[in-house]
Amino acid sequence: MSDTLSGLPGAHVVRPTAEEAADALAEILVEHLQTRLVVARTVHLALSGGSSAKLLGLALNEQRRLSSDEWSRVHLWMVDERCVPDDDPQLNFALIRDGVATPLSIPTANLHAMPVLRKNGDREYEHALTQALSARPPADRRFDAVVLGMGPDGHTASLFPQSPALDEAERWVVFNDGEQVVAPRPRMTLTYPALRSAHLIVLLVTGAGKREALAKTAARTSEFHLWPVAGIFPQSDARMLWFVDHAALPAP
Repeated sequence: MSDTLSGLPGAHVVRPTAEEAADALAEILVEHLQTRLVVARTVHLALSGGSSAKLLGLALNEQRRLSSDEWSRVHLWMVDERCVPDDDPQLNFALIRDGVATPLSIPTANLHAMPVLRKNGDREYEHALTQALSARPPADRRFDAVVLGMGPDGHTASLFPQSPALDEAERWVVFNDGEQVVAPRPRMTLTYPALRSAHLIVLLVTGAGKREALAKTAARTSEFHLWPVAGIFPQSDARMLWFVDHAALPAP
């Protein structure tokens, strides 16, 4: 572990390349899902889009520890989504469907796209998630794992600097807008309450463009309204891991 990451919550895994960091993440994630499948009939995994999803999809396809039957019990939820039509190439759901779900033979019925073009789509998505988790004991009504990335501005999910969703303390899904929300906007996103409550939180941070945001967060000088990733931390009974490549590693 690099001392430059010592201020980050959770554990830290550093690998030379983005691909190796993603491979390490995939190994931990699959091991965790396998453990959760022993105690839960189905498991619920929330995935980010963008570069993290591309790297994760390739890495998961190399893992052979879960059987097709086990993958059929995994439900995929979106961490966030752009408000674009289904055929738009910017749609995160398409990336996750084609790059993660299809190669792993996860059933279409287990894929939960965000209804971003519906006026009350955020509330509909939150209701669907609540219903999916309702059969569990109250203390276990949370994601089994969430996989996050981080932008050069320190945003994670679609929680952008100085945006209203950063102050949401109760709802799990909201539309988020603001001057620093990258177009197309608004975005639909999971909130801090949803992300923080997960059994396992993993972040994949790669590339030199992420170095400043990572340094600010690791130095504990960052305020979550300015660097939203600083608002992500686990519950006392959960785990959080950062997977970082050499290019993103802050200087000593």
